[in-house]
Amino acid sequence: MSAAQIGVTGLAVMGRNLARNLARHGYTVAVHNRSYAKTESLIADHGDEGTFVPSESVEDFVASLERPRKVIVMVKAGGPTDAVIDELVPLLEEGDIVIDAGNAHFPDTIRREAALKEKGLHFVGSGVSGGEEGALLGPSIMPGGSRESYAVLGPILEDISAKVDGVPCCTYVGADGAGHFVKMVHNGIEYADMQLIAEAYDLLKQGLGASAAEIAEIFKSWNEGDLESFLIEITADVLAHVDAETGSAFVDIVLDQAEQKGTGRWTVQNGLDLGVPITGIAEATFARALSGSVPQRAAAVRALPALAEDFHVTDREAFIEDVRLALYASKVVAYSQGFDQIAAASAENDWQIDRGAMARIWRGGCIIRARFLNRITEAYERDVDLPLLLSDEYFTSAVANGVPAWRRVVSQAALAGVPTPAFSSSLSYYDGVRAERLPAALIQAQRDFFGAHTYRRTDKDGTFHTEWSGDRSEQDA
Repeated sequence: MSAAQIGVTGLAVMGRNLARNLARHGYTVAVHNRSYAKTESLIADHGDEGTFVPSESVEDFVASLERPRKVIVMVKAGGPTDAVIDELVPLLEEGDIVIDAGNAHFPDTIRREAALKEKGLHFVGSGVSGGEEGALLGPSIMPGGSRESYAVLGPILEDISAKVDGVPCCTYVGADGAGHFVKMVHNGIEYADMQLIAEAYDLLKQGLGASAAEIAEIFKSWNEGDLESFLIEITADVLAHVDAETGSAFVDIVLDQAEQKGTGRWTVQNGLDLGVPITGIAEATFARALSGSVPQRAAAVRALPALAEDFHVTDREAFIEDVRLALYASKVVAYSQGFDQIAAASAENDWQIDRGAMARIWRGGCIIRARFLNRITEAYERDVDLPLLLSDEYFTSAVANGVPAWRRVVSQAALAGVPTPAFSSSLSYYDGVRAERLPAALIQAQRDFFGAHTYRRTDKDGTFHTEWSGDRSEQDA
């Protein structure tokens, strides 16, 4: 049998579907799994979809690949990924390429890329978004690593990626950990997007007393306008679904505890490290944590009074439109903050990430694919160094159109005791970033008082300190 052009090791759902995607596109695909039963299952179930070269041992797997070898690793992040790499490396030769297509933490990718580079090997940390369906039918792919490796690997990845208007949802992101970093931020934005949608659902439910089926129709109509996206589409489907066992709305029988795998936490931690205010992503991550805080919630339900007003909506259609506008404005804030984080990390690591290109490859295949990503791409085409997405003329106008509704929704929710952490924090960010002067002046003065941390003045250059415990004279610092 002819040598395989690319290999996949790790044949759980994502790896299995990625291997099938490659085979469907005409590539000869070497396949391997620690348990050979999964390899046999793939061949038995889908062997007619293309040309697969199965191997029981990792040695035979590597030997079945043409040079330079291209090996996609699809195993659990962390230790299992390191174990597979350690097993592969002694069998590879200079110029071969190892691709980690899992959800690795980008510092691990930087470490692995440096280690394999010393051995003359290329290591590519590649984000892959779209879930199991995307892996099979065309995901959004975010590869990092060396430009040399992308010259070899890129055409294959672009071929199997999703396409929007004939353009592949795959491009070179940047050196070492850039690909996995961008995927991490993508997931952080996904957290914010999902939380905002959940808050919109809750507002419609609490404010209108609407059923899940009625709210499903609202989301379905929203998906025909500016909010058109994969997440809005599936929200309508989920809300319309009826539980077969009880006959109740499916969403009403799901336990209200949202889990997470860690990428949201990584995004927030990195935002803190970079000093980038990604408040929408942070509140969404903390909201999931709060949902799982069972003892605390149980104690609060018993002890904490609402002291809230009745949620009384007088104009149903006006309220629905207010929630829609507030949702759109809040989503723009979340994306704006995420792209700020990408810009900051790119500058710190010299990744030279093209933010417009990232928006372009997120238009298809991935979980956060949405109509308005076209607008984000256009914004960065107008100004590649755009300091704030919200300051682009399109988004300034689009968000301003929704600000009065945004304020009404957040105010109504607060008065009625309905939690809207992502809506509220996004509005606070909007007001904070546009403010000519912030109360941070007082905080810096306090810092100088108790810790001699100095301050700068509005009326002259320099750094100063006031002798607070002495005569309160001002000194140059």
